[in-house]
Formats: sequence, C-alpha cells, structure tokens
Amino acid sequence: MIKTTFKIEMMDCPSEECLIRMKLQDMDIIKSQVYDLKNRTLTIYHIGNYKSIETVLVSLNLGSHFVESEEAGVVDGAHEDKKQRRVLWAVLIINFSFFLMEMATGVFSKSMGLVADSLDMLADAFVYGLSLLAVGAAVSRKKRVAMICGYFQILLALLGFIEVIKRFLGVEELPDFRTMVVVSVLALMANIACLVLLQKTKSNDAHIQASIIFSSNDVVINAGVILAALLVWRLKTGIPDLIIGSIVFLIVLRGAIRILKLSKS
Repeated sequence: MIKTTFKIEMMDCPSEECLIRMKLQDMDIIKSQVYDLKNRTLTIYHIGNYKSIETVLVSLNLGSHFVESEEAGVVDGAHEDKKQRRVLWAVLIINFSFFLMEMATGVFSKSMGLVADSLDMLADAFVYGLSLLAVGAAVSRKKRVAMICGYFQILLALLGFIEVIKRFLGVEELPDFRTMVVVSVLALMANIACLVLLQKTKSNDAHIQASIIFSSNDVVINAGVILAALLVWRLKTGIPDLIIGSIVFLIVLRGAIRILKLSKS
C-alpha cells in the first residue's frame, strides 16, 4: 500500500470535497481517501503509481499539486466510516428538524430572519445528505441529487429575496421579536450540540471538518437573528430582520451555486 499526499489550495468547502470524491471513486487503485479541510490536503492510500491520480486532481483546476508519497500499511477505515455516518445522520436530522420548525415559526411570526435561517439549516442538511451519499452510489445518481438540491436551494433563496423586496417596498410588517429570540436560542443550542457531536469524532475528514465549519457559521447566524430581534424590539422597525434575512439568503445562494458546480463537473 502507498500513501500519497496532495495539497489542494481551493478545497475549502464540501462542494470541492464531493467533487473530488466523484472524480476519484471509479479508480480501482484507490483504497482510502482522507481529507483535511483545515490544511487543504488530501491523503490517498492506493496501489500502483500515483501519477494517474495526480492527473485527475489537476484536471479539476482546484490548485492541486503533489506533496509526498511513501509506503504505508494496510488501511481499514470501516469502523471510522461507520462512526462518521452516525454523526452525519445525527446532524442531518437536527438540521432538517430545525428547518421545519424555523420555517413554520418564521412564517407565523412574519420574520424573514427565521425563514432565511431555516433555509440555511435546509442547505446544511442537503450537504450532509450528499456526504452520506458519497459512499456506494453511482456517479450519475449523486450528480442528479446534487443538481436537484442546488436548483431547489436557488429557488428558495430567490423566493426569499422577492419577499424581502416586497416587504421593503410595501407596508412594513413588524415581526414578533419574542418568537425570533426563543426560536433562535433553541437553534443556537441545536447547533452547539452539533458542534459537540462533530468535534468528538476527532476526525480530519473533510465531511466532518466542513460540518464543523457549517455549524460554527450557523452559531454566528443564530446570534445575528437574535441581535436583529432585539433591534426590532428596540427600534420598532422590521428593517433589521430584513437585513439579516437578506444576508442569510446570500449564504444559501452561494452554497447552491457551489453544489451546482459539483453536479456539472
């Protein structure tokens, strides 16, 4: 078995990681892949020459270059994969559950901040789902799923922007700041729970590292919605809620574009 490490300068989110997995999955010489999102490195355990792997990585135009190659022992990642699957399922369920809750409460409380945050939760759930599909599925199936997820997220984000514009131009509706605070605090606790679960894996795999980054970003977004709610209460205007909603919609749209890039590679 040979252990070869590559530096991938533009690997900074799950879209790039999934893109690489799709490109490499049909290479029989590869036995295991270890992604380190923080350091933007990919370590591959394989047999034979690494040059064919390098050629595929370079073709992705992600700033890939060879670092080192050395002999390695037999790799058995089955146990680690099982543990990571359990964690990914847990954070997927948490994110999707809070998508449903925040969407419902956001609509009833007239808060675009909560609606936007619910879509961010849904976007994260999509990415976790794609990560779980990354093993054992055909390339064509994964690309179809990625494309559907990407277009669906774009549709939701655009509908959100349209609603924000309507509220800016129309009669101002003051959102219920109490609901915003309560639901955002619950979402904050959920994202902290996700962080704890993910960090306990002590894994450098890109799925896990990306999930940690997503949950950390969500904590910041939750804090932003709470701040917006307090400003709504203090200033007696819904403008802070519309601003935070617009920011989160932009985050969802950016993630959707990355997923579409993945599906068309």
